[in-house]
Amino acid sequence: MTKISNTALVIGATGGIGGEVARVLSARGWDVRALHRDPAHAASSNPDLHWVQGDAMDRASVDRAAAGMAVIVHAVNPPGYRNWSGLVLPMLDNSLAAATRHGAHVVLPGTVYNFDPDAGEAVDESAAQHPKTRKGRIRVEMERRLERAAEEGAKALIVRAGDFYGPRSGNSWLAQGMVPTPGPVQRVFNPARAGVGHAWAYLPDLAETMVRLLERRDELAAFDRFHFGGTWLDDNRSFAEAIRLAAGRPDAPIYPFPWPVIHALAPFNETVREMREMIYLWRRPLRLIDAKLRQFLGDVPGTPLDEALRSTLAGLGRA
Repeated sequence: MTKISNTALVIGATGGIGGEVARVLSARGWDVRALHRDPAHAASSNPDLHWVQGDAMDRASVDRAAAGMAVIVHAVNPPGYRNWSGLVLPMLDNSLAAATRHGAHVVLPGTVYNFDPDAGEAVDESAAQHPKTRKGRIRVEMERRLERAAEEGAKALIVRAGDFYGPRSGNSWLAQGMVPTPGPVQRVFNPARAGVGHAWAYLPDLAETMVRLLERRDELAAFDRFHFGGTWLDDNRSFAEAIRLAAGRPDAPIYPFPWPVIHALAPFNETVREMREMIYLWRRPLRLIDAKLRQFLGDVPGTPLDEALRSTLAGLGRA
């Protein structure tokens, strides 16, 4: 059997999931190229990558960077949710055009935004997608465009996961919502309603999973989806309790998240407005069923929760 080429372009390599996937690819011997507007500055975040100048909004620079690459990891997002509707789809279109032109396999980190509040408490890859939020509709359209690109000569893989956390997760619900105060954890906020679980994804585990799938991409369909179950507790308060235990503060108070403040600030702040839009994910459970992934990979990476949270808090400066 011919050995598949392990070369990858990562778009969004300074972000949480993009950076983590790039690190795993590099550690597993891949030739990794990373696109950035200021590659000299970006190289400090991961000097093991081959950084090239370019902009995800510039189709020509994406195409040049993708030349000779077998895989394109499309992990770029506007920071702080800013101008999602104006940037997300054009950036993806540029990656898909490059993938189609060069015959690359494009991989997209997916989310649970695709599913509306009535999708059910647990969903697999075939669940109906009828989102009521703007970000959800954009996510559905992103997946539709990947499927269409696969029909036109590219290959596409989507790995859906819950909210990210990890030592290099950057902007995240854990960092900004549950332990938002810099320094050692003094208090924890729980955004969820009592008794409601939440889907979480530890980034090192998710990245390892995505790379394992990519290393077996010759076994995948031209367009394929997988769910990464990640970290699930039936009540998100248990996740909050695990945070304070990992921080060595078992008696730290757990407060309800100040949703009234979010509602009040939303008209004046785009990031807060986007946070408010996803409130339904904290009001009812939405668990990702990962049976397909486990059947395909067999062993799915799963760091123990206490270890994952200690690493996360240390990386975020909350330890």
